[in-house]
Amino acid sequence: MSDNDTATSPLLVIMAAGLGSRFGGVKQLARVGPQGEAFLDFSIKDALAAGFGRVVMIVRRDIEDDIRAHIDSQHSDLDVVYVRQDDLGPPREKPWGTLHAVLSAAEAIDRPFAVLNADDYYGAKSFQQAAEFMADIEPGRAANVVFEIGKTVPPSGSVTRAVCQVADGMLINIVETEDCRRNEDGTFSAGGVEVPADTPVSMNMWCFHHSVMADLWERWDAFMAANRDDAKAEAQLPTVVGQLMADGRTTVDVVSSPERWIGITNPEDLELAKKAFAS
Repeated sequence: MSDNDTATSPLLVIMAAGLGSRFGGVKQLARVGPQGEAFLDFSIKDALAAGFGRVVMIVRRDIEDDIRAHIDSQHSDLDVVYVRQDDLGPPREKPWGTLHAVLSAAEAIDRPFAVLNADDYYGAKSFQQAAEFMADIEPGRAANVVFEIGKTVPPSGSVTRAVCQVADGMLINIVETEDCRRNEDGTFSAGGVEVPADTPVSMNMWCFHHSVMADLWERWDAFMAANRDDAKAEAQLPTVVGQLMADGRTTVDVVSSPERWIGITNPEDLELAKKAFAS
């Protein structure tokens, strides 16, 4: 167990159960660092350095052994709590979404927590800022660590980003926007509209008070009542957070990270990520 792990140290909840269908493999374990590190290894190291405690790893049954073996090789002295996303809810081939992922870890969440993707690099400063926010977090408050769009899009091609509308440091709206790209003239666009390079986008790094779990369960029950037989429906965390904001149950602070995000979506992104870490 981490030396940081006390009743007041925040949890690090890592969502590592994705299928990686576009990448064509288990991209959670893609080796991008100079010592064979995967993205999640950097998240663990940066989070522990920032004062996080226990690590909760959300996995799928079919890749659990591989993830355990990797964690043991990279963090031999770290006690990780593993939970299986596919143990919750009706079984199906495709996971039910990021809300479902967080709820699958409910029994391990007993204090404020940050939740994030296993296959993204967020940077040390992002974890420091998250830990600082959660030091004073109260029920009904949350935070989204956002990044500048100019620091998240690839050199070529387009990606989808969750563009954030911010007012007085608070999240007002969040919209999944396709066709976010770097233009040939060095400007940036989102959904075909030119935007400033510092436009805030969410990369799915959220901070919550653990009391939010009751609201999340309520939203999950409503989702399942409407979508139990839909093979493609997904319950996504940003959508649910937006619903809680609209209902006045949650306010979301925006924490602006200065870091450059690194990630992989397609196979050709792997070499770009390796070069980024090497430099």
